[in-house]
Amino acid sequence: MNLRQLRYLGEYVVFRSIVCLANALPPRASVQVTKSLAFVVHRLLPRKLTRYHVARDNIRLAFGDRYDDEAIDRLIYEMWVHLFRLLVDAMQMPRKLRRYNCLDQVRFRNLDAGIRVMSTGRPVMVISGHFGNWELATYIFGLFGFPIGVVARDLDNPYMNRWYEQFRQRVRHIHISKNGGGADMVSILEQGGYLALLADQDAGSRGLFVNFFGRSASTFKSIALLALQHRALICVGYAYRLKDDFINHDGVRYEMGCEEIIDPLDYDNGDAIQAITQRYTAALERVVRRAPEQYFWVHRRWKSVPRKRKLRRPAA
Repeated sequence: MNLRQLRYLGEYVVFRSIVCLANALPPRASVQVTKSLAFVVHRLLPRKLTRYHVARDNIRLAFGDRYDDEAIDRLIYEMWVHLFRLLVDAMQMPRKLRRYNCLDQVRFRNLDAGIRVMSTGRPVMVISGHFGNWELATYIFGLFGFPIGVVARDLDNPYMNRWYEQFRQRVRHIHISKNGGGADMVSILEQGGYLALLADQDAGSRGLFVNFFGRSASTFKSIALLALQHRALICVGYAYRLKDDFINHDGVRYEMGCEEIIDPLDYDNGDAIQAITQRYTAALERVVRRAPEQYFWVHRRWKSVPRKRKLRRPAA
């Protein structure tokens, strides 16, 4: 065993110890722990390390003058609180969340529409962003008998990556690597199955630029292309923490809903890819606006800018 493998093994041991601790904590204590961790990250660690300035600039780009400096700082702190609570909730999910108690912990919005989409016999792409608790959303689909191919980036640590694969397999989900998993994605769609993807990251200078919070954001074309090629319905979903979560004795209180349903068969012109991509991006923006502190603002969403076309010089 080389030094890298030893480091990965050490990280995994620490991670599993944290999982055991999280499962032993009562709800209110876990909230206090996550707030303490958020304070350490937000106040004590170097801001360059926590990408504070990236988050601050993103919030300003998205909301303009809506928040002053103090409010932005508070929003970033609440973002870290949410992210740590997301991790704790994910660790506790296999033990606490069951089909029989799901309604006690999660309220649903547009549930009928979501069920109809998943029951058409056509393939479905469930789209969300780094908002709320995306792990909770996919987990609940599995609880109710809808196995999904979850497209995600592999973790560098193979032991931790295996843990997350097993976490999803508990409810019959299939882990599909974001890198090199194209064939698996196509196979699931061809069989009329379901895919879950996060669709809010920068796609580089060659991506498709659509409006996100009033600014051009580079977005991957692949979702719209796959939907058109395989007649797959697109369901923009979300799961976010409610403000009154302390009312619930388990300390977990979410709203899960279907924000938008997009049928690619409604588009038959040359701008279909652009129109579909803009439509689901606009739906994701609406969701983020409801609870901006639950969005992962440290992603450089507006990193890329549209390339300028070079004008041809007139012939002599």
